Amino acid sequence: MTASGEVAIGPARVRERFLLGEPVEDGVRSLILNSWQRCRSLGLSPDRSELPYRPDIDLDSRLVRAARPVLDRLASRFAGSRMNVALTDGDGAVLQRRFGEASMIRQLPAIQSTPGFVFAEQYGGTNGIGLALAERRLIQVYGAEHFSERGQANACTALPVRDPLSGRIEGVLCFGYPRAYEDPQLEILICKAAAAIERRLLAQSSARERALLRAYLDSRRRAQTDQTDGDGRLVGMDELPRSGLDRHDQTLLEQLATELISSAQRTMVEVALSHGRRVTLLSRPVTSPSGVEGFVIEAVLHGDSLPRLVAADRADQPVGLPVPATTSAADRADQPVGLPEPATTSAAPLLRRPADAAPGPAAEAPAAPAATRLLLLGEPGVGQYAVAARRRLELLSEASTRIGTTLDVSRTARELAEMAVPRLADYVTIDLPETVLRGEEPTDPGSELQRTAVHGIRADYPFYAVGERVDLRPTTPHRRCLASGQAMLEPDLRRAADWISQDPEGAERIFAHHVHSLIAVPLLARGVVLGIASFYRARDPAPYGDDDLSLAQELATRAAICIDNARRYTREHAMVLALQRSLLPRSLPEQSAIEVAHRYLPAESGVRGDWFDVIPLSGARVALVLGDVVGRGMHAAATMGRLRTAVHNFAELDLAPDELLTHLDNLVGRLDRDEDGADPATSSDGIIGSSCLYAVYDPTSQRCTVARAGHPPPAVVRPDGTVTFPDLPAGPPLGLGGLPFETAELHLPEGSQLVLYSDGLLEDHHRDLDAALDRLRGALARPNRSPEDTCRTVMEAAVLEHPADDVTLLVARTHALDPDRIATWDVPADPARVSDIRAAAARRLSDWGLDEVAFVTELLLSELVTNAIRYGIEPIQVRLIHDRALICEVSDGSSTAPHLRHAATTDEGGRGLFLVAQLTQAWGTRYTARGKVIWAECALEASGGMPDLFESHLFDDQFADIPGIE
Repeated sequence: MTASGEVAIGPARVRERFLLGEPVEDGVRSLILNSWQRCRSLGLSPDRSELPYRPDIDLDSRLVRAARPVLDRLASRFAGSRMNVALTDGDGAVLQRRFGEASMIRQLPAIQSTPGFVFAEQYGGTNGIGLALAERRLIQVYGAEHFSERGQANACTALPVRDPLSGRIEGVLCFGYPRAYEDPQLEILICKAAAAIERRLLAQSSARERALLRAYLDSRRRAQTDQTDGDGRLVGMDELPRSGLDRHDQTLLEQLATELISSAQRTMVEVALSHGRRVTLLSRPVTSPSGVEGFVIEAVLHGDSLPRLVAADRADQPVGLPVPATTSAADRADQPVGLPEPATTSAAPLLRRPADAAPGPAAEAPAAPAATRLLLLGEPGVGQYAVAARRRLELLSEASTRIGTTLDVSRTARELAEMAVPRLADYVTIDLPETVLRGEEPTDPGSELQRTAVHGIRADYPFYAVGERVDLRPTTPHRRCLASGQAMLEPDLRRAADWISQDPEGAERIFAHHVHSLIAVPLLARGVVLGIASFYRARDPAPYGDDDLSLAQELATRAAICIDNARRYTREHAMVLALQRSLLPRSLPEQSAIEVAHRYLPAESGVRGDWFDVIPLSGARVALVLGDVVGRGMHAAATMGRLRTAVHNFAELDLAPDELLTHLDNLVGRLDRDEDGADPATSSDGIIGSSCLYAVYDPTSQRCTVARAGHPPPAVVRPDGTVTFPDLPAGPPLGLGGLPFETAELHLPEGSQLVLYSDGLLEDHHRDLDAALDRLRGALARPNRSPEDTCRTVMEAAVLEHPADDVTLLVARTHALDPDRIATWDVPADPARVSDIRAAAARRLSDWGLDEVAFVTELLLSELVTNAIRYGIEPIQVRLIHDRALICEVSDGSSTAPHLRHAATTDEGGRGLFLVAQLTQAWGTRYTARGKVIWAECALEASGGMPDLFESHLFDDQFADIPGIE
């Protein structure tokens, strides 16, 4: 039974279902199912599969010589059993066979007993040898998991054998046995056997190097026998200078020597070292008596500058041999058996100097002005491995600084692609789901894939363009890579039928660009597959190998972490930006004093706490506010919302700019103290603070009162295009407390523009502040331009492409209220004169065409003027303003403000403000330097509810005390 309660079926039944085309994804191991699918796409038949035979196999290759004693020992261990051991080359052709029972060689068919038959997957279907080559790791195949019917009765365990120097797969070691022989110890045994073969391959390389070294020493001795003493050592060896070189010089010489060996050319190179020293490197060939060809690198000293670079003094040690980082993960039996570690990160070659090495000049070299030493010796192939290993390390080191420079998903993907071309790949494609690009958690990485980045050696790359959808079939290496979370290597794409079937026409276009090998790597971060990176090779005729696979995985892993960080940031950034935008004004209120346009551009690296607002005030005035909260992210956005709400509340009280900033400063201080006392686990980091600029413009006087708290001063653009930055008193940022805020008054002729901006418009570590102000001045210096055009010009001219801080811009073009729409009367402190004011107001309203509201206005003025006379102090003044509404203002010299209350039935007064509140849209009190102003706004059309009010029985009782009402 399965965990879900279903009846489990065996592999034989699963195989039958697969061959019938039924779904079997949950009934067989993924690597077996993938292999079956590849076999079917190749057109193989389970009952008919002919294995090719190769008579030209090398039965005395270096792999065979290294493996022969190991195979013999295995045969001895399996003596008397039905076990058989096979060794193949890198193409799957059998090189050697060993049997536990000698009679098996006569009983088994030739295909299972004779060397030369090829068991690669494309010929033999799913089997241990073919699958080990395809998966490049330890493989076990049991009975019905074999695709071919002839393999149904047996099981096998197979493991690739690698060259320890290059990491390249040289062949496969395979155990075949009846299913009854299955034993976990077989995995350990095959790993140890493969490791022993790999060590013998390494020893062969050492023997070749030792032969080269002996040939070199013999040639040097023959050339200078007249300069040696009795024990065969060169005269003057101990007298050579030993002045030290720094690590940089030593590394440089080692790298150059390795590259000279890998180039396999006779040459001479002069090297400039530190402190003005020079060394000449001589490269010349050397051949051992057995025919091994190599190159020797000698260093010719100039001015006694080369130290003793070599550490060993034994002639029998290998020279110029790279140190394999790990021959195979199978060397340790206590580790889980899996993919062996290839020697992808070989260190610099071991430098060996024999005790009897002759430091004199070579026969072919020019006469040396100083001593000559043996620096390095080796075969060109070995040198190539060392150079490749070093370049891989350099690539990884550079990738750590070049990938993930920003928190942008698409840019990080491009950086990975650009990093890999051309040192690892000729073309790179990066595909990510749309959910990842939006910052969300990927649910199905194989769906909604979008080509996010493409880069290659040619601009006319034969791949999907950026932004296109990528739909993958289940059998493609890309989709298998996403499903399994494992990297996939296709050494020869022309044989990858499942990849070609995805898009045959596209495959032909790719082949036309000489692309022949592919590595597909999942972008895996924190256990989540984010997408896929594909590396294609074209110029290098050699296919990708395990070293390349390991390097691609390392690059992809580093990039995946950066992409995941960018994805998480994108999600948080979107949330904070949504909060920020929801807290900013969605639309600006209608008013006549100014014409407004605005812009808000969030920082690329994180939303800050910028905000702005336009707040209508009494008396046709309007307030402009712009602030910038310290910090970034959710905390800054939330703090911004609290401050914006507070500004609205304080503005409702009609406070002067300096008083409003004082109240706001006290509020920020309290918020900061609350944060200090909060739970450290939930409180935010940093101190709450903000800058703010608050300006009040009065269209009746064309004057603007401004106060600022640590904010840049505004720009004023006169109607003729002249730009000034007024020198306003600079108050401290909000939250610091202590210093008072000061106001300044500006006269703004009609048509002037007041420009408020956040410091993000100016501040950048690449630009000087004065230069930024000059650029802003140049963008603003245009007469007769609308605020919208000003915003557009400033954003284009003064804002960086990738701002490091929020950029907020608020442009207000001023209007002046026509003096004919303002009426003002001075009122003596005599109740008898109230009727005169009502009459004068009625006449003016008639002139304005507002007869419909005359009655209501007379009622308001009667109440407000009577209250001023009774309770106020002279001078008393009445002002009517004809704006979007009719504004009635009564000012006096007293600072005592009236309060609305509900009068009892027995009270003789106290109902006047209730009348005012019922008849107006809004009313209130504002304080001035000379007293206060009681104001009320009436709609320009009479209210439909007025007759009902005056027909009620309350009229006589509540309003009979108002003078002049009969």
